[in-house]
Amino acid sequence: MFAAGVILHYSEQVLPGHAAAVLSLIGTTRYTAERVLFLIPITYAGFAFGLRAGIASLVAAGSIMLPRAIFMSLTQVDAIFESAGVIIAGGMVNLWFFMRRKDIAQRRGIEQTLASIIDGCSIPLFVIDKRHKVTHWNTAIEVLTGLKKEEIIGTDGQWQAFYTEKRPVLADLIVDEAPENEIQIYYPGGYNRSQLIDGAYEAERWSAPRGKDMQCHHITASPIRTGRGRVRGAIETVEIITERKKAEENLRYYLQEITKAQEEERKRIARELHDSSAQNLIALLHQLENLLTDKTKLPVKEAKALWGFYEQIRDTLQEVRRFSRDLRPSILDDLGLLPALEWVTEDLKNTYWVDVDLKVLGSERRLFPETELLLFRIVQEALRNIAKHAKATKAEVEIRFDEDKIAVTVRDNGRGFEPPENLGALTPTGKLGLAGMQERVQLLGGTVRLESEPGKGTRLSVEAPV
Repeated sequence: MFAAGVILHYSEQVLPGHAAAVLSLIGTTRYTAERVLFLIPITYAGFAFGLRAGIASLVAAGSIMLPRAIFMSLTQVDAIFESAGVIIAGGMVNLWFFMRRKDIAQRRGIEQTLASIIDGCSIPLFVIDKRHKVTHWNTAIEVLTGLKKEEIIGTDGQWQAFYTEKRPVLADLIVDEAPENEIQIYYPGGYNRSQLIDGAYEAERWSAPRGKDMQCHHITASPIRTGRGRVRGAIETVEIITERKKAEENLRYYLQEITKAQEEERKRIARELHDSSAQNLIALLHQLENLLTDKTKLPVKEAKALWGFYEQIRDTLQEVRRFSRDLRPSILDDLGLLPALEWVTEDLKNTYWVDVDLKVLGSERRLFPETELLLFRIVQEALRNIAKHAKATKAEVEIRFDEDKIAVTVRDNGRGFEPPENLGALTPTGKLGLAGMQERVQLLGGTVRLESEPGKGTRLSVEAPV
């Protein structure tokens, strides 16, 4: 290339008359085209051989162009300016190539370091890029799935490879190219879009790895982002939680059975109080009333004492009835959740002088008896806490019926408190009310959220599928 440049640049000396005739056809003068053509070997040297070769090519081009510009050009200033422009442009191109190579080398070094860290990690994990291709596959996940690195690296069919007799082994969390903060999770039959908010997406799947029994995997996908915040991939970790899951299921079963037994015992005691104790007190009241109707047979002092006993027994009867309803309100079994909540909010008004408002949103309907019972207990416990501890003057219970879930919100204007991060942490302190709410919500398969600040009241929100 440089030899051709020398011939063209010094064409009058090497090939007199021929070069000028050729260049006149394309409308160039003062050897501008020959100088610009030197960018080709300069660019090629920098691209193919690196920065040193690029600098050497700049020196060679300058050695060729400057003698003519200084000693032979009729427009010396323009010629020197054009030669310098070619050298500067070539230098910028070579510098860009150098920076690009450096950036690529750093990226490769980071990727090699990342690959060594991933491969040596004891946690089963793999990495996918923006095109859903697997880029890293560590030894731990090889052991878990039975798939070798050579089988899976560079493929986008990880979910296909994770099938054993058409059963999913791992759920594939896939990066979505459109929104920055969304990923897609693949399940057999299609993709489900899921918002990724401040962290990783988590999922649990029961599956059967190649040649292994059914296991439960906890899968976490953490996004890999560019400097501009765009998602360019995801690191996915897989943890076997079969034993923990079974233990959780066993604990949930025991809790469900204990709750069921507790409610059955409540119902039995409530029935005994209503059918036996309350009836005996009513009979005793009737006997005292019959005895006191004939005052001529009783001295005044004894009659007043008996009337005092009568009032005490009547108050005791009211307490027994209230206790029976608190244990298991018959209105819940007979009429459902909403009438039972109307009763318990009205009772709070009359007993503790708290103004309680009940709001119902959505299409009202009956739920499963177990669901209605657990929701009633949650609201009942929340209202009891308001009455005993909040020192509130107003409270609100809101029930929202959605198509596939129910949401219950209880709020008050009481004194509030500092809630713990986890309601279960209240159990060792003896505060079993809120912990019991959380246990009931877990039995419903729902979520509970408690918001409170000192002096700003409390808000309890529960959502559960129906």
